[in-house]
Amino acid sequence: MTTPDPRHGALLRRWGRLVARRARAVVVGWLVFIVAGFAVALGALGTPSLFDRLDSGEIVVDGENQQGRDLLAEGGGSGFSTYTQTLTGVDLADPAVATAATVAVRDLTAIEHVESAVNPFVVPEGPTSPQALRFVLDGDPASGGFATVVTFDPDNTAEDEAAATEEVDVVLDTLAAQTGATGDQRGGLRALVDRIIEQVKIDGQRGEGIALPVSFLVMVVVFGGFVAAGFPVLGAVASIAGALASLLGLSYVLDLDASVVNVVTVLGLGLCIDYGLLVVSRFREELRALLRGAPVSETTRDQVMAATASTMDRAGRTVVFSAITVAISLAGLLVLEIPFIRAVSVAGVSVVLIALAVALTLIPALCALGARRLLRKGTESAADVGVFSRLAEVVHRMPWAVIAVVSGLLVVMALPTLRLELTSSGPELLPKGTPERVFYEDFRAGYPLLAGAEVLVVTRAPVAEVEAWASTLGERPGVESVDPVRTLERGVSTVGIQTGDSGTGDASRALVDSLRTDRPPFEAFVVGQASGIVDFRATVAERAWWAVGLVVLATLVLLFLMTGSVVIPVKALVMNVLSLGAALGVTVWIFEDGHLEELLRFTSTGAVENTIPLLVLAFGFGLSMDYEVFLLSRIVELHEQGYDTRTAVTLGLQRSGRIITSAALLMVIVFAGFAAGDLLVMKQMGVALVLAITIDATLVRMLLVPATMSVLGSANWWAPRPLRRLHERWGITE
Repeated sequence: MTTPDPRHGALLRRWGRLVARRARAVVVGWLVFIVAGFAVALGALGTPSLFDRLDSGEIVVDGENQQGRDLLAEGGGSGFSTYTQTLTGVDLADPAVATAATVAVRDLTAIEHVESAVNPFVVPEGPTSPQALRFVLDGDPASGGFATVVTFDPDNTAEDEAAATEEVDVVLDTLAAQTGATGDQRGGLRALVDRIIEQVKIDGQRGEGIALPVSFLVMVVVFGGFVAAGFPVLGAVASIAGALASLLGLSYVLDLDASVVNVVTVLGLGLCIDYGLLVVSRFREELRALLRGAPVSETTRDQVMAATASTMDRAGRTVVFSAITVAISLAGLLVLEIPFIRAVSVAGVSVVLIALAVALTLIPALCALGARRLLRKGTESAADVGVFSRLAEVVHRMPWAVIAVVSGLLVVMALPTLRLELTSSGPELLPKGTPERVFYEDFRAGYPLLAGAEVLVVTRAPVAEVEAWASTLGERPGVESVDPVRTLERGVSTVGIQTGDSGTGDASRALVDSLRTDRPPFEAFVVGQASGIVDFRATVAERAWWAVGLVVLATLVLLFLMTGSVVIPVKALVMNVLSLGAALGVTVWIFEDGHLEELLRFTSTGAVENTIPLLVLAFGFGLSMDYEVFLLSRIVELHEQGYDTRTAVTLGLQRSGRIITSAALLMVIVFAGFAAGDLLVMKQMGVALVLAITIDATLVRMLLVPATMSVLGSANWWAPRPLRRLHERWGITE
């Protein structure tokens, strides 16, 4: 057996000693950082809070849909700054109703920051005229319902619009009372966006409220004590504070979607718990090895410093490798020209760096300060025989059977991915029964001409030419009806086409394909959710291979520097593909096919949100490599000490198996907070990542990795001679 070269890892060893020597100062510094981070991010110092600077809505990319939306905005038809009231149970033929509605419009337009107000009673010829019917429930004056649409000035600030909305509601209250309405609903796109942002905040608080205490209880069981369990949890709190503060800073240079906050803060929370678990476990192991069974009361300061140095040299190196792999997988998303995805990428990398800083400073400092309490149950080293070593021996005896069964199972689980259908939901993101969703569903059903068509054609062509072309649209696939051509400002006109599927179903998709293939005889843009989905998929298809190539290349290089092998990195990538494919396949089976709706409390839209596959692949790949690094670092360490491959795998699995399964369980708990939320996109993300982590930490790391390493034997460590020389010079070893 060889002795590790003391020159290797000198930097991390020195760092560990420095942290142990200045442990109190490090902890105090982090406590100040935690308080300041939460105060700044939540607006406790009088500055805008992070949640005040978030946005949410349809995720758009460059393409025809966005060009059409820009043209629509030029014509004043974006609809974002509108606020609508719908009344039912009203007699539209009653003169008193007409008077009240007319007075309401006059009072509404007199409010500061209101640009206009319209209902059927201020349209020439009254509510029975063709121009007014779009403001009437079901287009039928006998239906007893009508809408009043208030448009705010487009240059309003959020505060201006909020203040104006309060005054508008007073007028609308009066209108409802004077007309004798039995039903009164109000809403708008801004209100919907605000509700989604609020739901993100609620789901995030709920998820963290579940994750932290449950994780703490699990770690109490894992470590056998409250002190050791508390260290990673304190690190997780620090990561949340740092994540929120960094996101606030990024919000000044990037447009941050509300869902970005939950995604990256929960990632930081999970990584900090994982890294804290690894560092605390390794510190106890190193300190026990130094004490060799001596009473814990005899622990010296030098031994604590030596244990901290060794922990940073070994577990610290693993954490650095892990953080780099996760950061690489997230950085690969920068290649995609999608603002939302790029924001996730930048924010995610920043949070990974915070988790790394916590693991290399706060956690070892806490270990140094609480060294004696960490070993209060004894200083004897753990045995190298246990559940995981016995599992490895079973796998060694029948590796081919394990490879065949596990690989076959993963392929079967991945098959639903072949029929993956993407969507971009709006109100459907909120649970059924949410007032904002109810308003939009009822509004679209009762006022289809006012709510907007599922597919919209936007153009600056002459109106007569547009009308002539629109008269032929009834022959297109998916068309239920065609709205009258609407003229806006600056020569912009629109043709609304109703498909009856809320804009994301098969009819809308078929119509968009038809309109983009057989185009109008004039310049026009096809706009709508289905059109946006087409552009999203095209953008991803165009740039995805660059992202995949960069991530794969960087990962191969990183794992080669760690192992000195070209076989192990390639094998790791293949197994990650199988693992992530299986997780995505089950996600499709659940959310696209509508299984487990009652258990998970969601209503299927018949598709998966378009950002989910990208985020699951990026986050899942990073976390899969995280556990790969945890396991490989132990196996490589043992192999470099002279153990043969089979023994190194057996001992490596025994010494890291408990850490990997515990870390995976804790990460599952963290991401289960997403699954417990109400926002559909967050629920899909949570379930998909829970599946990815569970599959990877059990089927892949515990079975497939030892089985393939057993079959390959010494070939695991093969590399061409030039690369071996390169690794001898530049490789990162123990």
